[in-house]
Amino acid sequence: MIFTKSQASGLAIMGICTCLWGGTAFVDGAVTEAAAIAQDSKTELQKAAETWYWLSSDDKYSKFFDPVSVVTVKSAKKENGERVPTEIQAWIKTGYSFGGAKETIDGYGIGAVLQPGQLSYSLAQVTINPQNRTIQYLKEDFYNAKGEVVWSTTEGRVKEINSQEFDEAYYNAVVDEVFRVGEMKRAAAEDRWIDLWKDESVDGQVTTSTADTTTMRLKGPNLIVWEWQETKDSSGKVLEIKFLKKAVNLSQGTERIVKGDYWSSGTGWKPVEDEYEGAYRAISPNEPASKGLNRLRAYAKGYSTWVNRYSLK
Repeated sequence: MIFTKSQASGLAIMGICTCLWGGTAFVDGAVTEAAAIAQDSKTELQKAAETWYWLSSDDKYSKFFDPVSVVTVKSAKKENGERVPTEIQAWIKTGYSFGGAKETIDGYGIGAVLQPGQLSYSLAQVTINPQNRTIQYLKEDFYNAKGEVVWSTTEGRVKEINSQEFDEAYYNAVVDEVFRVGEMKRAAAEDRWIDLWKDESVDGQVTTSTADTTTMRLKGPNLIVWEWQETKDSSGKVLEIKFLKKAVNLSQGTERIVKGDYWSSGTGWKPVEDEYEGAYRAISPNEPASKGLNRLRAYAKGYSTWVNRYSLK
């Protein structure tokens, strides 16, 4: 959104940053305050500051993206002749509180060259592949409160977007600018996660599995999906968690673990150990996962447009 003056005042009271380089994009009728003070000497990126859209804020980060900068740089032709975007680029902005700055600096391992008080915001150009739900930071510049670059980096690692990724809001906003199928709406929906199955043991332990519908997409007969499996004891204490990316062959009734993480109080988080080593396994009709298979089949059939939204077929 582009903030009106009254909206921005309310956000300022809550400590939410809505500015860039001191030029806040306020709407007053049809003319923005930022545009009113624009000068010919601005660079193209500075001009883009007038169109930063706010996505979210918490006590550490404020996230924005520039819809004007969104561009499809690669596409593929389907059998029917329609071209489907396969690589999208855009500019994003992140504002930092002291806590967010510290967390970011620690994450990048640059504490020797930058202190939290020096970091105000960052601008990054990202490239997105919707078919694989990935984002990569091509270039990222970090600024102090005066708008001076204090550190830069290029060619960050490629990250797959799921519910645990910091970059999810950016991914959703950019993809929605191109495909307009409701990526942001689905991520915020109450039924984003659907129940797959539940299993209770004789000692009272309960294991449940839910699937994140935002990650669902069909690739041939395989439904790609991230699942959250949680086991609790009879008192409700969480004993272990598995966060798994799966490829589920809906027609054959098989599945394989692509990758994932495992947590327990004794081990903490670590990569999941798959006893099938990435191979497909048959889902038996007698096991709890068979209910999940039926649920996924029903979802893929009922929401065919959604699961095929990036398809190249």
